[in-house]
Amino acid sequence: MARATLAQLLVTQLRDLGVERIYGVVGDSLNPVVDAIRTTEGIEWVHVRNEEAAAFAAGAEARLTGRLAVCAGSCGPGNTHLIQGLYDAHRDGAPVLALASHIPSEKIGTGFFQETHPERLFQECSHFCEMVNSGPHGATLLHIAVQTAIAQHGVSVLVIPGDVADEEVDGPLTRTLATELGAVQPAAGPVGELAEMIARAETVTLFAGAGVRGAREETLALAERLNAPVGHAFGGKEWIQYDNPYDVGMSGLLGYGACYDAMHEAELVILLGTDFPYSEFLPRGGSSTRIVQIDADASRLGRRVPLDLALHGDVALTLQALMPLLEDGKKDHRFLHRMLKQHHKTLKGVVSAYTKNVEKMTPIHPEFVAATLDELADDDAVFTVDTGMCNVWGARYITPNGKRRVFGSWHHGTMANALPQAIGASASHPGRQVISMSGDGGLGMLMGELLTVKLHRLDTKIVVFNNSSLGMVKLEMLVEGLPDYGTDHEAVDFAAIARGAGIASVRITDPKKLRKQLAEALATPGPVLIDVVTDPDALSMPPKITAQQIRGFATSSTKIVLGGGVGKMLDLAASNLRNMPR
Repeated sequence: MARATLAQLLVTQLRDLGVERIYGVVGDSLNPVVDAIRTTEGIEWVHVRNEEAAAFAAGAEARLTGRLAVCAGSCGPGNTHLIQGLYDAHRDGAPVLALASHIPSEKIGTGFFQETHPERLFQECSHFCEMVNSGPHGATLLHIAVQTAIAQHGVSVLVIPGDVADEEVDGPLTRTLATELGAVQPAAGPVGELAEMIARAETVTLFAGAGVRGAREETLALAERLNAPVGHAFGGKEWIQYDNPYDVGMSGLLGYGACYDAMHEAELVILLGTDFPYSEFLPRGGSSTRIVQIDADASRLGRRVPLDLALHGDVALTLQALMPLLEDGKKDHRFLHRMLKQHHKTLKGVVSAYTKNVEKMTPIHPEFVAATLDELADDDAVFTVDTGMCNVWGARYITPNGKRRVFGSWHHGTMANALPQAIGASASHPGRQVISMSGDGGLGMLMGELLTVKLHRLDTKIVVFNNSSLGMVKLEMLVEGLPDYGTDHEAVDFAAIARGAGIASVRITDPKKLRKQLAEALATPGPVLIDVVTDPDALSMPPKITAQQIRGFATSSTKIVLGGGVGKMLDLAASNLRNMPR
């Protein structure tokens, strides 16, 4: 049997498992792995400027493909940079393997140059994190790490000292992986109990999270049977909102419409595949509203609000088992009709503030930018969205259709995610339109990744909402009654910076020219940075806030509209209301 170094075996095995690229920054202890990539057909090295971007890019690729993606960092400060992107991937359930190279094994524990303890550092943001102590040991741990990342939907970390990566091992060591996972079949008892609860309840609301992916038809069929409004978290938006005649919007800090009221006024709320963290926006069980949660991950059941029924199971399989037990359904559509009407009224009220004379207002309203971008983007575009106000514009304006993808740092909430996630999307999906909705704060934090986009000639469109402000932080201060401090900064011409990096760019300041310039930029082949100077006072508030927050907001500012535009969702709401049976 041929012998190879552990690094060569590792790279070959990853390639054979379908990994096409590894994101990272070359250096010292990682050199054996990088050299193995150089000499191995079918796998490439994607050089980034910061290992943090490598982890974000791998996480984005894993989200889009559903397959394992890989990033790497050299010893000490190299691999510690991975941590933000790994937290993001892990909390979002993306299968990622991180290769954290280490100092020479004989120096570990001596306070050697660049010594850290990655096997400790990455414990909280991984399902599996172990240090390899020999070549044969590494061959075994590779299998465990990969299978764990796939099976548990998260991050695995292999810590590999540089000298161990150079050890020769017998190979290749092939092991069969379970890459097509089965779905969780619910127990019959809880499903029957849910059917009884539905029969007793006069009104029901469904609230959908990312777990309704693959269960769209079942969710809408249940809503039809029960005449139930359907709200969603941001994670469920792209799977359930489009062409949904029962849609009442989104709840949470970025929410809009009648979702909040539909949940709080229903006798029964069924949470479908959601780990929605903002419990203050959810009704409390045990009072007039009863709460049921369905999730394939039993550890999530009841950790946000007390439940009247916890049901472990895949959402689609659970609803399939439930439907035959609902013989009569609910004929009364008054609750649904009232919520749809309220939803339409709410959206119509906030739209007017951002549509009147919008093409004449400077600085440009960011809502106008997002709405125009939504209209011009491809039907199957991938949008990556920075944390902060870009989250709001993405939530309210990017219209899902079953083919588009929209994601950001939904669970970790870190800045600067959009551009490096767009790198992973573009690298893994050449030919597909990828749009980074970047805030100027986020872009400034990892601006070096513009060089990555240029180096690899990625067809990435980077739309910068340039308001010279950290808008979401400003809003947080305002609702606390604090004067905004440290949130504003001097204006930056990001288009000029991009040109200096060799990237085509345009700076848009005139709202009357926005559509034309944006369309031309999106149609330009290769990487393009689109620098749009936007209004720093365009902030957005959630649909429900406390009296204390309102008081704090009022004492800080009288200029800001409490609400935000909602783009094409108003059309959907109007259509649903027209089609509602009387």
